[in-house]
Amino acid sequence: MNSIEIIKELNFKAIRSSGAGGQHVNKTSSKVELTFDLENSVSLSDSEKELLKMKLSSKLTNENLLILFCDETRSQHRNKDLVIKRFLDLLKNSLIRPKKRRPTKPSRSSILKNTEKNKRNSLKKILRKKPKFE
Repeated sequence: MNSIEIIKELNFKAIRSSGAGGQHVNKTSSKVELTFDLENSVSLSDSEKELLKMKLSSKLTNENLLILFCDETRSQHRNKDLVIKRFLDLLKNSLIRPKKRRPTKPSRSSILKNTEKNKRNSLKKILRKKPKFE
């Protein structure tokens, strides 16, 4: 995954931010919307696309578009930088494949401890029983 190639595929749109403001609030479009078309991406391989579809399924639209917003600051440029950083972090974390777990054999000492414990428990339960008189 080359981040420079992916950034070229991003689409940005400036929107008016919601919330409280002042005299300036209705004039500036400082909120940034980032859209990324996962299906038609050239910079991602098919296996990476499938992995991202699986891991980001809750964040994708029906057309496999990833949409992110940022309106943290009053500067459109700063919001654009923040949303790009957030997008790249999301991709990087989603493309990590977890290591396969290798089952390990129990150690000899743990096997011995378990057998000792089981013997003690069985003896304890045997001693609880009423004695048999013949």
